[in-house]
Amino acid sequence: MTKLLITGGAGFIGSNFVHYTLKNRPEYDVTVIDKLTYAGNIDNLTSVMDKIKFVQGDICDRELMDKLVGETDIVVHFAAESHNDNSLRDPWPFIQSNLIGTATILEAIRKHGKRLHHISTDEVYGDLEINDPAKFTESTPYNASSPYSSTKAGSDLLVKAWVRSFGINATLSNCSNNYGPYQHIEKFIPRQITNILSGISPKLYGTGEQVRDWIHVDDHNSAVHTILDKGKSGELYLIGANGEQNNKYIIETILELMGRDKTAYEHVNDRPGHDQRYAIDYTKLRTQLGWEPRYTNLRAGLQATIDWYTENQAWWKNEKAKIEAAYAEKGQ
Repeated sequence: MTKLLITGGAGFIGSNFVHYTLKNRPEYDVTVIDKLTYAGNIDNLTSVMDKIKFVQGDICDRELMDKLVGETDIVVHFAAESHNDNSLRDPWPFIQSNLIGTATILEAIRKHGKRLHHISTDEVYGDLEINDPAKFTESTPYNASSPYSSTKAGSDLLVKAWVRSFGINATLSNCSNNYGPYQHIEKFIPRQITNILSGISPKLYGTGEQVRDWIHVDDHNSAVHTILDKGKSGELYLIGANGEQNNKYIIETILELMGRDKTAYEHVNDRPGHDQRYAIDYTKLRTQLGWEPRYTNLRAGLQATIDWYTENQAWWKNEKAKIEAAYAEKGQ
């Protein structure tokens, strides 16, 4: 069996990747490392703990990463601090995890001659104008606008530098906004769903005109496996699903699907430096590697996500009051 090390595998996308891999790719022997900060939740993996090896640890720990990478064949690197609002409040954890952590992994990859796939975000490209027909491509210049996206851009550049300078075997992917099960309730879609379930008014930043390119987390993860199977070392692949919608549409659709008046939400203070629009052109992934998304109906995907949070309230209820208190301090 191929030994697969997944960093950040107790987080939102990482834990879904673990579940997807165990269900669809039995040829992999899976090890997960996660620091279990607030965004990493061991409960995300409870149902599969007997099928994986779990290590609680920090990707910045050079000795630990040297050992784990030396014991594996492929590293899929999800681990990152990823919430824009938190990066504006305290940038340092983002510098530590996203830059130093990635460099630590890269050195272990170089030493042991292993394969790496690095997970990144479309936010490294900055934003597009609301009515601009353009989309991000693999050749779009980086123009990150927050401490989060800047540190992710830096981590991408480190990977590219290690490929060119040291010849490591690595691929990269930049993905649009994910949604689905196990997403932390500080994020936009689960926050609105859990607000409604908690009897709290949903909250919309500013006018809600900002556009995001939404993709179901399972589509993201199937694309990563396609890159592992067929991707060329040193190449970057953009992952998207033609899911462009503005935040106003998302919040109103959630309300409607949950049987509420679609105007029953509050406008709150906008995020400082809020990016206006993201849009992914995934032509390279489609034409070169033959990948296509399965979850192309955003409304149906939102309904499935609503159902998951409704059926798994024990997973998020204990954290809800604390999350909303933190937003309230900022008038959001």
